[in-house]
Amino acid sequence: MQNHELEQVIKNADRAINNGDHLMEFYSEDATLVVKPGTVAKGKEEIRRAFIAIAEYFNHSLIVNQEKVAIIETGDTALVVAQAQLSANQKEDSEFSMERTATYVFKKDSTGTWRCIIDNSYGAEIIEELK
Repeated sequence: MQNHELEQVIKNADRAINNGDHLMEFYSEDATLVVKPGTVAKGKEEIRRAFIAIAEYFNHSLIVNQEKVAIIETGDTALVVAQAQLSANQKEDSEFSMERTATYVFKKDSTGTWRCIIDNSYGAEIIEELK
């Protein structure tokens, strides 16, 4: 089976996070980022500020890697479920490492470029906030 083009988009986004690079090109203008269960950032400006705060929280040492990726596509929209590995070795209070089953929704824009419209690295964990 041929790799889906979104796999490379996701690898590029992970590389940008890991290098502390600009991420906004991966998002639609009206995208939503789950910062943590119960807290979301909406739109590129809020998402940009959220990523700055996240990087500072992890002392700019956050490493993200999607180990396995499943993609379900219909038309110009795709659901991505990924086994995400996160770590940070310079977090001030303790080292950090965890694995999550993340969910993302991507949509092709008018130029045919995939943009993330929903970024939920917590996956089903957000349900716990509803209890």
